[in-house]
Amino acid sequence: MSMTDAAAFRASPEEASDAAIAAATRAGVEIRLLSEVSDFARVAALFQSIWTKQGETSPVNVETLRALSKAGSYVGGAFENDELVGACFGFFAAPDQRALHSHIAGVSSRMRGRSVGFALKVHQRAWALEEGLDEISWTFDPLISRNAHFNLVKLAATPTSYHRNFYGHMADALNGADDTDRMLVTWYVRDPRVVAACHEEPFDAAGDIAAAEPLLGVGEDLGPLRHRTDARLVRVALPRDIETLRLTEPALATAWRLALRETLGSSLEGGGRVLSFDRSGAYTIDRGEQG
Repeated sequence: MSMTDAAAFRASPEEASDAAIAAATRAGVEIRLLSEVSDFARVAALFQSIWTKQGETSPVNVETLRALSKAGSYVGGAFENDELVGACFGFFAAPDQRALHSHIAGVSSRMRGRSVGFALKVHQRAWALEEGLDEISWTFDPLISRNAHFNLVKLAATPTSYHRNFYGHMADALNGADDTDRMLVTWYVRDPRVVAACHEEPFDAAGDIAAAEPLLGVGEDLGPLRHRTDARLVRVALPRDIETLRLTEPALATAWRLALRETLGSSLEGGGRVLSFDRSGAYTIDRGEQG
């Protein structure tokens, strides 16, 4: 399917199901909805291995997953043979929103590079269309470059808002002890851009991003380097590996979070839009008219 064909192809449960089957096949997994307590226990154990330090509890328990499943919300798992290697769950928003909030998705570290996370999200979209929903939202850490690329480029999700210290203090194995700033994205499941992305035919970035001027860069000391500019189109760069910085240089990691909050966060709070995220590790933002 070419990009043009994917963009023109009308979103439907059948189209989404075909995309989900193809994505799972390419990843070498089977993805299905979960409804058994034994499977919920496996999800809790998987998430514990991903997010927590030794001896700490999982970010979700069996009872919560059981309740979400019983209420009709989404709880999906990816299996390689009989092993659970990825999972994702979310819950419905208010009825008139026709939306799902996708709370946690995670994949076993040994499956990295296999596109299991992508297959899980495409399966979740197929489920959402079957349920008559229009959108799925979730948050991610905007300092983690690979997550930004996955959400904004691979999935074509739309950044909708920036939230300061969204979850409060977490201090888990991935977040460290810093504030939990988050980007909220919305996945418009019927959008032609999303249809194309789910068929692995993403659209090109919008706007003349080559004209963007630097607003935040990486200094020689690997710290955040602010630039003064009145340009409408600006670039905000990320550190190469914020997760390692949080472990080895927490003060520098905090400096990056504050710098991103003051640039990307303030731009979105002022009505700006993220146009793209590139593989160099930078957001391109349209801040609107300045002055």
